[in-house]
Amino acid sequence: MTKIIAITNHKGGVGKTTSAVNIGAGLARNGKKILLIDIDPQANLSQSLGIKKSDAMLYEAMRNNAVLSPISILENLEIIPSSADLSNLESELSAEAGREYILDEILSPLKSHFDYIFIDCPPSLGLLTINAFTTATEIFIPLQAHYLAIKGLTKIVEVIEKVKKRLNKNLVISGVIITQYDKRKVLHRDVAEKIISYFGEKVFNTRIRDNIALAEAPSTGQDIFRYSQKSYGAEDYANLCQEILKMK
Repeated sequence: MTKIIAITNHKGGVGKTTSAVNIGAGLARNGKKILLIDIDPQANLSQSLGIKKSDAMLYEAMRNNAVLSPISILENLEIIPSSADLSNLESELSAEAGREYILDEILSPLKSHFDYIFIDCPPSLGLLTINAFTTATEIFIPLQAHYLAIKGLTKIVEVIEKVKKRLNKNLVISGVIITQYDKRKVLHRDVAEKIISYFGEKVFNTRIRDNIALAEAPSTGQDIFRYSQKSYGAEDYANLCQEILKMK
């Protein structure tokens, strides 16, 4: 059965897109068929994989029920890129019946072709993110090991619970990823403990260390494994992928 995972946090700069790119690439390297969906109008995921300018495929599909045709990036790794047009959807679909389920409907023909589908959500809790939540079976939340990163957690958990109650009863938070971590810093260790106390076993054991290669890779249009295979970033995301593969 295909796992559909929304990667979300309404706070920007927490490693959401970095995680989507490198988890997708890491699992593809392990022989899993992966589809990445960039539902953020900023299109950072698309740009991180070398797609400089894309057509309005996802916008057209969600607006007019057009057919989705993923773009192949690597063996086992495909993407549905984003475009700025997506920013208009919230107002354009305000009177559309069942607008929360549009992504789920247009994605249905593709689901059986992939082992994992990852949806990179925008840093907001608007219609696009709600569509990701109604489509997903699981949610991953990346969190920086910074004090401010844990502020506002209640809000996102509340929204997820409302979606689960009203729109998608199967939705669960299945993974929390601690990012930009430096074990030498007392603050980072303290924040990591607070995150674990809040989410318990849902927190992955692998912590994504603060690593310059992760920041550099998107500018080359490459995932961390192609850009710097021996970096801490590549090591950490490879370990995280092994944890994901062992999940039920």
